[in-house]
Amino acid sequence: MVIGTHMSIADGIARTAENVVRMEANTMQIFSRNPRGSGYRTYSDEEINKFQKIRKENGFGPLLAHAPYTMNLASPKEKVYEFACMVIREDIARMDALGMEYIVFHPGSHTGIGAQEGIKNIIAGLNQAITGRESITVLLETMSGKGTEIGKSFEELKAIYDGAAHPERIGVCLDTCHVFSAGYDIVGDLDGVLAEFDRILGLPLLRAVHLNDSLTPFGANKDRHAVIGGGEIGLDALLSVMRHPLLKELPFYLETPLDDAGHKEEIRKLRELAGS
Repeated sequence: MVIGTHMSIADGIARTAENVVRMEANTMQIFSRNPRGSGYRTYSDEEINKFQKIRKENGFGPLLAHAPYTMNLASPKEKVYEFACMVIREDIARMDALGMEYIVFHPGSHTGIGAQEGIKNIIAGLNQAITGRESITVLLETMSGKGTEIGKSFEELKAIYDGAAHPERIGVCLDTCHVFSAGYDIVGDLDGVLAEFDRILGLPLLRAVHLNDSLTPFGANKDRHAVIGGGEIGLDALLSVMRHPLLKELPFYLETPLDDAGHKEEIRKLRELAGS
């Protein structure tokens, strides 16, 4: 089973990989740049080579970069949209060069122009950023649907995918907290949710899972993560996600509110209970 957590890269990418090994994880998620700003780190060839050596020697599964929260590809505001286009273009190229398999982003919020127009902006932003020559795959994240957020339904993600000039470089990351809060009953009808995903998007597009419990109840349209078993989804339902025949081979990334020691214990517990 491939499971890891979101890691800080404040000490550099190689030391972060070493920390992953100490946590007994075998993958990780990092931010592609400052999550609430625009700055990013530049790594030396020596550090990149050390990072690649660690991940290879320890059999890391697919690695995931997360684009910053400041990026809104659905925005109608010129400066906001231009910034988002620059960020996604640069970060796809930078994370591809680093050897990351995936980069995930929140599709964006239309802020009043309507989902259809917001989706048009997202498509245009992706099409100016993806060349088709990359190895990295860009993942659309399922969202909770707060405010004017796009991505709360599989149909909205399908509309983005259908407009992509390079759909072969597009996939989906399913966030358990978000889909539960958006009204997809992964607790009572996981098979039904996956059947709906398959009907609308196709299960081959599902490449990764953000494994999070939810502080808020079913259908609340809130993005409030809880530790595994400490929220409204519950431990048993999240273990069912991990064990499901259609999901168990995917990489799982924890975004729960814990420190590294807490995440190490959470990963150990999940491995033990999930049977891997």
